[in-house]
Amino acid sequence: MVRTTPARPVDLAAAFPALREHTAVTTRLHPRPGAPTVIDSSVGGPLLWPADEPWPACTDTDHEVISLHRPDTVRQWRAFRAATAGLPYDPTGAERAGLPPWDFSEPPELARPPIPLVPVVQLYRREMPDLVGPADADLLQVLWCPHLHPDLEYCPRVELRWRRSAEVTAVLTDPPESAVLFENHLPTPCIVHPEQVTEYRDRQLLPADLQARIVAWQEQTGNSYQQLSAAKGWRVGGFVCWALSGLTRWRARRAVPR
Repeated sequence: MVRTTPARPVDLAAAFPALREHTAVTTRLHPRPGAPTVIDSSVGGPLLWPADEPWPACTDTDHEVISLHRPDTVRQWRAFRAATAGLPYDPTGAERAGLPPWDFSEPPELARPPIPLVPVVQLYRREMPDLVGPADADLLQVLWCPHLHPDLEYCPRVELRWRRSAEVTAVLTDPPESAVLFENHLPTPCIVHPEQVTEYRDRQLLPADLQARIVAWQEQTGNSYQQLSAAKGWRVGGFVCWALSGLTRWRARRAVPR
């Protein structure tokens, strides 16, 4: 299925011709729940991982261990919510049999390192024109720790792997999984539908005179430059959106070539 981003209600480049010097092309992934395989680009799907290569793990000891759930419990809750969505009544106890209360948390002792990382996204260059990386690699894999890291502003620790997919002949079919995790750090397996779109640089990084004109325009029209300039959802390439945090400095993470 081809998924297409609707046209913006306002043509920013027409309203501000100077913005044409501050554009970038990004690839929206449009992830939708499905059953991706190791030969597909995906979000939360299985990785093309060599059978003889150790699965990465987080060895940090300082995790925020609250709201811990077993991976299968998270999947069961998601299936239950999907099956009962839109019902005109509250599901009964029998329908919820075997599921713990959502405010239940597993013992923090189950979160001891080493903690196997969780697959987040797998991207094949053949489908991602905006994917920048080693010239001889055609596959990027992103994994993260399934727990909160206080030293990273309560974000997960991320690891990247670049690969030459043709060199992976024997694939790991049963990767290890963390005993418990933070529910939001377990992506639902999704098929992606790549689409290239144009976006505009964050307003905070534009020349001062252009920023001032955009602010005045927003006040006059009620439009939001931030909402109109950046592509939504999962994407590859393009500009960073600083809407939530404001400008900040990133800590670089090394991608490991394989």
